[in-house]
Amino acid sequence: MPKKVYTGKVVSDKMDKTVVVAVTRTFQHPVLKKTVRRVTKLKAHDETNQCQVGDIVQIVESRPISKDKRWAVIKVEGEGR
Repeated sequence: MPKKVYTGKVVSDKMDKTVVVAVTRTFQHPVLKKTVRRVTKLKAHDETNQCQVGDIVQIVESRPISKDKRWAVIKVEGEGR
């Protein structure tokens, strides 16, 4: 089974080697048929501390690194500052 890859925006970089990434997904409500947007915040491992708040990054599933960290940054796509 392939690992999940998500794209999101960095909302916090205050921790050492960790960033918080907000991943936005849209879906249609099953009853109301309205487009709904949900934001999920995921903690991702950033080995080199290269990400800053506002960056657009790609994250991938990884082994558990700490209590909350199960994702890793693979690429910084753009700077959304």
